[in-house]
Amino acid sequence: MPLETHQSAELSLADQRWQARIDLAAAHRLAVMHGFHEGIFNHFTLRVPGTDDSYYQIPFGTHWSEVCASTFMEVGYDGRLLAGEGHIERSCYAIHAPIHRLAPKAAAVFHTHMPFASALSRLEDPRILPIGQTEVGTMIHTAYDMHYAGPAFEEQEGERLARILGDKTVLMMANHGVATVGRSVAEAYDRLYYVERVAQVQLYAMWTGKPLAYLPDQVVQETVAQFSGKAPRYGDKSNAEWHFAALKRILDRKEPDYKD
Repeated sequence: MPLETHQSAELSLADQRWQARIDLAAAHRLAVMHGFHEGIFNHFTLRVPGTDDSYYQIPFGTHWSEVCASTFMEVGYDGRLLAGEGHIERSCYAIHAPIHRLAPKAAAVFHTHMPFASALSRLEDPRILPIGQTEVGTMIHTAYDMHYAGPAFEEQEGERLARILGDKTVLMMANHGVATVGRSVAEAYDRLYYVERVAQVQLYAMWTGKPLAYLPDQVVQETVAQFSGKAPRYGDKSNAEWHFAALKRILDRKEPDYKD
């Protein structure tokens, strides 16, 4: 089973589950703050800590600015509503349940139609290009689905996407949007944040109409090595955890009710 959001001997299972809900609610609110959401659609889900067959999902019709820790339903990988009330949005289930089940790093599965990543996905060649260090740090974690066949309402589509994703943590979805996965909410949101920034910068650079300055292969390889484990680590947290903790402090000041 992939790592859960809050595996800690210091927390009871009930506390782990409530903290997981708080973090997932924070991710929804932050996505509104960052402009990643699209109406009442798109989906952030997280496997329920201590299980390997259910995940948290908001009821259909909930705007992400409304999401609190108590909002979530628990949905089984078989599509049954296990706890909470509301409608289970079908495309969320069709995409997310198979990815949770099949992808090795997918405790959290985030899917959005955020503007810049979605614009990049509309290009004939949607690849992230090696034109800066953030681009290189993102492209090494990115897989590409080059086939869009309409809205996903059947599990087979999620299974197909999970196969394409493999052991990567970012999936660019042709003519559609992007999905990120992580062993925690922090990891999935950090990936989401940076893939949107990378897409934004790349599109801005392309819009100038001037030739792009590709990094030399040697620099790319050295940068990949840095991002693959040689970069410094600060304290006992990953960069994603530091980043998400900082973002939650902003929410604590602006929207403290997300913890309710």
